[in-house]
Amino acid sequence: AAMPSWVIDRYGSNEVLRFTRDMMFPIIHFPNEVIIRVHAASLNPIDLSMRSGYGATALNMKRDPLKFKIQETEFPLTLGRDVSGVVMECGVNVSYFKPGDEVWAAIPPWKQGTLSEFVVASGNEVSFKPKCLSHIEAAALPYVGLTTWSALNKVGGLNQSNCSGKRVLILGASGGVGTFAVQLVKAWGAHVTAVCSHDASTLVKKLGADDVIDYKSGNLEEQLKTLPLFDFILDNVGGSTEKWALDLLKKWSGATYVTLVTPFLINMDKLGVADGMLRSGVTVGSKTVKHLLKGVHYRWAFFMASGPSLDEIAELVDSGKIQPVIDEVFSFSEVPKAFLKLEGGHARGKTVINVISRQ
Repeated sequence: AAMPSWVIDRYGSNEVLRFTRDMMFPIIHFPNEVIIRVHAASLNPIDLSMRSGYGATALNMKRDPLKFKIQETEFPLTLGRDVSGVVMECGVNVSYFKPGDEVWAAIPPWKQGTLSEFVVASGNEVSFKPKCLSHIEAAALPYVGLTTWSALNKVGGLNQSNCSGKRVLILGASGGVGTFAVQLVKAWGAHVTAVCSHDASTLVKKLGADDVIDYKSGNLEEQLKTLPLFDFILDNVGGSTEKWALDLLKKWSGATYVTLVTPFLINMDKLGVADGMLRSGVTVGSKTVKHLLKGVHYRWAFFMASGPSLDEIAELVDSGKIQPVIDEVFSFSEVPKAFLKLEGGHARGKTVINVISRQ
C-alpha cells in the first residue's frame, strides 16, 4: 500500500521538496507504536534546517546506530514534526489509545515526518488532542510546546508553583516558541518581558506580556539595562545576544539563562559524532562553569518528545490558559509555499498545513 507524502531525495534548497503518491505505507515495527492518520501538520525552523542537511550526521547515527543498512540512505525523507490526527492502528502493547482517538504528537527528527497521509509514533510520544481545538489549531502546538516545556520546566526548573513574582525575559517572542513561552510563564504567574519587532508587539501583548521591547527601536542592550534585573531568561535568538544578556540576570540568587540555540548538531556535521559531542560538551561545560563563577546558571535546552508533557499542555489549553497562534494555513498541495513563507522569517506564530483536505 502507498500513500501521498512530501519527501526530499537529497538535501538542499526548496526545490528538493517533491510530492509523491507512492510513499511506503508506514508499518508498526514495535509493540508500543501507533499509526496516526494526519489531519494537520505544521512547520518549524528545524524542518528548514533538515531540508538543508543540518544535523544529518547525528540523525543518521540515531536512525541506524550500528550501521546495519550499509546501502540504504535516509531518503526519501519526509519532513514535518507536528501532527494532529486520528489513531488508525495500535501495536499490541498500546493500552492507552485505540483506533478512532483524536490525538496530537511531535515526532522526533530521526523518524519519518508528518507531511504525509499517515505517520508512525511511539505511544509515549502521543497524547489526546485538546478537546477545545480543531486539528488545524492543535497541529500548531506540540513541537514548540515541548521545546518550550523542556527549556522552562525540565531544564529551567520553572513550574506553576514557583513563578509568582519572578521576572522572566523572553528573547524572540513572536515565533512559535516565543508565543508559547509568553503564555506558559504568564499562566504560571510570572512577570514577562518580551523582545520582538514592533509589528508583533500587539500580538505579544495580547498573549499577556507585561513589557514588550522592540529590538529595532534603538540598542536592545541599552533598552533592557534600564529595566530591573531578571530571574530567568529564555534565549530563542542566540548569536551575539548571549555576550551581554547574561548581565541582565540577578546575581547569586539562582537566576537562570536557558538558550535553545545549541551548537550540538552543527558540531556533529562538521566534526563527526564523537568529536562533535565532545566539542559541544566542552563548550557547554566551560560556559556553565564560567557563568556559575559570576553567580548565574547557564543551560542548554532542546526539543524532547513526550506524551506526558503534552498531556499537561493539553490541560492548560483546555482550561483556556494557552492558545495556538497561527500565522497562516496552507493546503497539502502548497507545502513548498509554506516552506518559503517560513524561510522568509518574521513569523507571527505558526505555519500550519491542512493535510486531510488535499483534494
